[in-house]
Amino acid sequence: MNKNMSTKETTLQISGMTCAACAIRIEKGLNKMEGVEKAGVNLALEKSTVSYDPDIIKVTDIEKKIQDLGYGVVTEKAEFNLTGMTCAACATRIEKGLNKLPGVIKANVNLALETGSVQYNPSEVSIGEMIKKVDDLGYGAALKEENNKEAVDHRALEIEKQKGKFIFSVILSFPLLWAMVSHFEFTSFIYLPDMFMNPWVQLALATPVQFVVGKQFYVGAYKALRNKSANMDVLVALGTSAAYFYSLYLSILSIGTNEGMVEMYFETSAVLITLIVLGKLFEAKAKGRSSEAIKKLMGLQAKTAIVVRDDKEIEIPIEEVVAGDIVFVKPGDKVPVDGEIIEGRSSLDESMLTGESVPVDKTVGDTVIGATINKNGFLKIKATKVGKDTALAQIIKVVEEAQGSKAPIQRLADQISGIFVPIVVGIAILTFIIWFVWVSPGEFAVALEKLIAVLVIACPCALGLATPTSIMAGSGRSAEFGILFKGGEHLETTHRIDTVILDKTGTVTNGTPELTDIIVEPTFNEEEVLQLVGSAEKNSEHPLAQAIVEGITNKGIQLTDSDDFDAIPGFGIKAVVAGKTLLIGTRKLMKENDIIINDPDNQMDALEKAGKTAMLVAIDGVYAGIIAVADTIKETSKNAISRLKEMGLKVIMITGDNQQTAQYIAKQVGIDHVIAEVLPEGKADEVKKLQQQGNKVAMVGDGINDAPALAVAEIGMAIGTGTDVAMEAADVTLIRGDLNSIADAIYMSKKTIRNIKQNLFWAFAYNALGVPVAALGFLAPWLAGAAMAFSSVSVVLNALRLQKVKL
Repeated sequence: MNKNMSTKETTLQISGMTCAACAIRIEKGLNKMEGVEKAGVNLALEKSTVSYDPDIIKVTDIEKKIQDLGYGVVTEKAEFNLTGMTCAACATRIEKGLNKLPGVIKANVNLALETGSVQYNPSEVSIGEMIKKVDDLGYGAALKEENNKEAVDHRALEIEKQKGKFIFSVILSFPLLWAMVSHFEFTSFIYLPDMFMNPWVQLALATPVQFVVGKQFYVGAYKALRNKSANMDVLVALGTSAAYFYSLYLSILSIGTNEGMVEMYFETSAVLITLIVLGKLFEAKAKGRSSEAIKKLMGLQAKTAIVVRDDKEIEIPIEEVVAGDIVFVKPGDKVPVDGEIIEGRSSLDESMLTGESVPVDKTVGDTVIGATINKNGFLKIKATKVGKDTALAQIIKVVEEAQGSKAPIQRLADQISGIFVPIVVGIAILTFIIWFVWVSPGEFAVALEKLIAVLVIACPCALGLATPTSIMAGSGRSAEFGILFKGGEHLETTHRIDTVILDKTGTVTNGTPELTDIIVEPTFNEEEVLQLVGSAEKNSEHPLAQAIVEGITNKGIQLTDSDDFDAIPGFGIKAVVAGKTLLIGTRKLMKENDIIINDPDNQMDALEKAGKTAMLVAIDGVYAGIIAVADTIKETSKNAISRLKEMGLKVIMITGDNQQTAQYIAKQVGIDHVIAEVLPEGKADEVKKLQQQGNKVAMVGDGINDAPALAVAEIGMAIGTGTDVAMEAADVTLIRGDLNSIADAIYMSKKTIRNIKQNLFWAFAYNALGVPVAALGFLAPWLAGAAMAFSSVSVVLNALRLQKVKL
């Protein structure tokens, strides 16, 4: 138990992975480390998420392990101008303080220049946290503008790198390809300079391609073999090396002879490497597009904020804002951080978070959310959540985690990828032997060509990319619709749902009830009863209690404090106000306290049949009357439930309300099945009962009162309210609070799983078909290389179709 409580999680950007085998190797290596509880690697995102015990292992140990396995960990560097230092001890103190921050890899402070340089993991620590640490130590720190205007885009750097390699490779490979094409009878009209037929010229052209452009494959193959595994690099290095060195051998044999160039295979190795690099270039570009959702969310953030420091208004980068800062927000500006209004009033456009197009009025004491737009008034807000703690940052984190997690369907692909390369090498060697011994006896060049084709066609890139790219695109597109899947497993499980349980208050209804009826017994004074009831209910946070208090205060009745208060979940409340004992709640509450109810006209039944929630009131053991409140149904609920039923789903409403009120609300929105008068802890039991009947259940609630039921259900869906999207309570968060999001979530899940299955089918089919075709001699090595590159790109492009899905 203690171990789990101390568990931390870190996300590391990894460089150097080329295929699924690389991801599996890192995953296995990290999972073997003492202190690592769970490690997952996403090839498409090039990230590793590691859960670890900080008492046993440090992040630096994890990074070192990744580097020992032959890969790199991408970090960022920040430069600071420091103030307040007087001696070497000050510099040492700041250095030590920064180095203790989680996510800081190395901090150096230069006393003479009054600067600090920090190498850090941006997923663990922010610029603002580092500045705050220096500030807490009694010094000042400011980001160096020129070095930190924009974070390094590692994906863009990779694309530029691959583009440079490809252009260099094309220039050198084209003459070799020209020479190869000129051998065919149908291309006899093509002019070819004699120099390109010279083996030494071809050697000069092919060597830089083989060892400069192809260096990445040799390095990758060495690292893989050193760690007793094999990956795509091994296949490429083996295939191209066989062609290159055999051609070099023939070139040496041709010295002093007049033999032509028919037997040379320099063009095979050079063109293969060129095509594979082209595939990598396309793949890098496509992968970049698959994280567009994250970029869009990040683009919502304000870049700067106007804060008060030392009684002066200054504009600073958003990263430098710390909790407690007073932030000025002008009309038309984005709210930079989450906070509380301390001065001013305005209306805010919160559509980016809630999907509601109508601006929300805000005044002193109200909370505001970062990235929302201030429409008209000037606001002063006190920053309460900054950096990674803001609502938007939390949403981005959930989307990133979902994109980086694995769906169960990926396990099959991972298992196959792990044993795939050794099997392919075995098939290639067997193919060579069969061709050399039986099919074309003694024809080494012919057998070698078939071996190369088998090695190259079978690269498992497509298999490794099939699932993660679809998960990335599907969860990213869902986020744009306000649907946050907490992980790939939830994205997969959602499509299996056949039963949806809806909590009533705040889910089917708006959750903002109003006081509608007051019926007081003739022996009691109405104003006195209302004062007692309002004074008792103001201690409760329940929406019904808040409606009663608001309704009573609107009548001009002054409320007092209660001497004692006790909430009885599912029944009501018991309180002592002005020396009088009050019971407010259900018939059961009255019955248990032996209260005799005088209700000759069945007033309570009539109220409940009208869809109102009626509460009985007793004062000092005597029945005093009834108070009723009514909740309003969300405009979209009826249409959303109709959509769910059209999808073949069984829809059930669950509520603590009485049967009559529940039935009335259910009838209004078209729900046929109702489970009423259920205590909060009983909701989970109802979910279990449905599961025991073989149903796959999704529970939809507010994520707080419904937490046990959300946890028990196959999929827990929390209705987001704007400030708290209940991310910890549920598997899926529906930010917009619209029940249509349930159908949208199931639809996106089905679309994504269908896309994954398409990708896996084509990846498996491609290898199942490609390897035998190559082994039978129907595929030239250069054509195998082109097909291999195309397979990876086609899988990524198919996944990207999810980004165009419309709801």
